Amino acid sequence: MQEFAPMNRLRHPRTIALVGKYHSPEIAESLRRLAEYLHERGVSVFVERETAEHIGKRVDLARWVTCGFNDIGAHADAAIVLGGDGTMLNAARRLARYCVPLVGVNQGRLGFMTDIARDDMLSCMDDLLDGRFQRENRMLLAAEVVRDGKELASNVALNDVVVDKGAIGRMIEFELFIDGEFIYNLRSDGLIVSTPTGSTAYSLSAGGPILHPTLTGIALVPLCPHALTNRPVIVNDNADIELRVVRADEPRVHFDGQLTLDLQPGDSVRLYRSEHTICFLHPPGYSYFAMLRQKLQWSERPKGS
Repeated sequence: MQEFAPMNRLRHPRTIALVGKYHSPEIAESLRRLAEYLHERGVSVFVERETAEHIGKRVDLARWVTCGFNDIGAHADAAIVLGGDGTMLNAARRLARYCVPLVGVNQGRLGFMTDIARDDMLSCMDDLLDGRFQRENRMLLAAEVVRDGKELASNVALNDVVVDKGAIGRMIEFELFIDGEFIYNLRSDGLIVSTPTGSTAYSLSAGGPILHPTLTGIALVPLCPHALTNRPVIVNDNADIELRVVRADEPRVHFDGQLTLDLQPGDSVRLYRSEHTICFLHPPGYSYFAMLRQKLQWSERPKGS
């Protein structure tokens, strides 16, 4: 359920961090304008370090504090992300443990999570600073990669964790367990394990269901399964999910499509709901279904109906 943020730090944020899309010079001017506007409203402005390194040669950022995600997490009341969904995913993973709310300004193409249009950026800031944004919490997945009984790596994902066959044309074969119970043996190009937020991403293109982001379920969506009876399944968010790689040539696991780790036969990928959540702040009038109608180009209601 969406609600207005009850916390003082969200009602009147006084320190705001700006995070921009890397290797994207076109955001430089937007970030400068936003920083100056916030400064005029008495807000302390941080610019994320790698963002500053990528755009600092195009605009003068000397007036603003440049810092890393750890300092943003420790001191910022909110973070404004300028870019597309990929930029938001990166910021969400980096800031999840700090509970810093995120605001998205869409500088990309689709923008399912960055719901403020670039042209509306400054006009929306008054609503943010005056506490009129809506707060919405999103679940994350936590994942552990286990090899020979030892944890090899761990990470979190806001959209999805994908285990696939890698670059080789042959399929991957693995076993799926939920809460320790054997579910099935799957031969396919891979499996997408998706949060409700990620249900409109890779999972959707693979035939998975759209889940409202306030739901607490996890979608398991096979990629081109050898047996056509292997269909998407939704499980409770408190389920413990394990994928054991049986046979594959170059298996891999991907976190939000941005971080990749090579696997080996015998490895296990264990997934469960993360203890952390991500808080999105939406402008007044935000509607998830209105966003879907626009982004997915659903038909509008006929006039006069």
